[in-house]
Amino acid sequence: MLSQILKYRAKLISDSSANPSKIAFAANDDAIISHGSDNEALLSESVLSRLKCLAVVTAEPSIPFADFLIKRAAVNEYEIVPRDTETRTFLHDIPILRKSYVVTESVSKIADLLSNRKGIIVEGIGIIATGALTVEQAYINWSSVFHSTYIKYLEDLLEYGFMLEGEEICFEYFRSKQLIPLTSNGLTFNSGPFEKKTIILEEMVRVGRYTVERHLVDSFFGNISYSNDGLLYISQTASSLDELQCCIDPVPFENSSTVGITASSELVAHRSIFDKTGCRAILHGHPRFSVVMSMICSEKEKCDITDCWRDCSKVRFLGETPVVAGEIGAGGLARNVPPVIGLSGSAIVYGHGVFSIGMSDFREAFQSMVDIENWCRTEYFRLLDEKTGKSLPPYPLGNLK
Repeated sequence: MLSQILKYRAKLISDSSANPSKIAFAANDDAIISHGSDNEALLSESVLSRLKCLAVVTAEPSIPFADFLIKRAAVNEYEIVPRDTETRTFLHDIPILRKSYVVTESVSKIADLLSNRKGIIVEGIGIIATGALTVEQAYINWSSVFHSTYIKYLEDLLEYGFMLEGEEICFEYFRSKQLIPLTSNGLTFNSGPFEKKTIILEEMVRVGRYTVERHLVDSFFGNISYSNDGLLYISQTASSLDELQCCIDPVPFENSSTVGITASSELVAHRSIFDKTGCRAILHGHPRFSVVMSMICSEKEKCDITDCWRDCSKVRFLGETPVVAGEIGAGGLARNVPPVIGLSGSAIVYGHGVFSIGMSDFREAFQSMVDIENWCRTEYFRLLDEKTGKSLPPYPLGNLK
């Protein structure tokens, strides 16, 4: 159990999502054990002792967006509801707990909230999440809340501007110091097409790891696939893209086998993209600024559609990249992405992420995702500067480090 705690603590640090000095896991291993910073470890143990789950993680995010969301919320608001697909599908909403609770009844209140949700935000402490059966689940849920609050804050900031004392200074530090150039430089891609199964699997494992290392996907989300000789090789559902060894399924194109039962939930979309475009490689990630920009629509105020993520039939564009709506899995996404992805070699799904293709290997697909995210970040900061009346240095930056 301790080895699992150490592994996922290290991942929170390598993800650059949590403050290394304020991370702690607690887990039930006959007795409760914990590891990490003292205050967070004590809180995690106390909360876990009141819950029927295996693990709890308490960690302060590396950026204060979650805390800002609490401070910006009305006093009668007790949760935030980000509009991204991961929140809608896995979290539903994210409870918030203000400092007024922390002094007196924090542990019992936190445990009560976590008995009904996978993760919460506690002002001044950070994100606390549970793992029902594994330490990995606690890490996944914490990362999911981090991703969703990141998206929610950037979206709110673009709509309402700065609202708090010191908020603008903090955000400018994030923009100028905590972001680094997002690039594919230094990465090695083999040239396709690939015919041997071993080569296909090795390349998928490597590119999946690249996608995580360059922060193009959070938590265990995203998927990757390659087609060859009547087989569609695709990452398994709920697999981590940086740990794909033994987690890739070869699925017959004609769907004559039940082996696809463990494949990614986007299997139907991948199969249709291969059919429509003739490509060999598909990569799907959730780069954060691309997700934010996909939900910014100039026609929102004069549109009657309520569930834009599902019901919008229009194809919008971010630069040259089409943006479509659609439910994940075999829903609208699988119908709406394949017809448009051939236009530019990529497509963005509303609130969800980017699909990109390579005609013979993953180099083109990966570079396309990098280029889209950089374009979306540049456009985001342009719109924000226009909103706030600021003129900060041109965007030379990239992903969160």
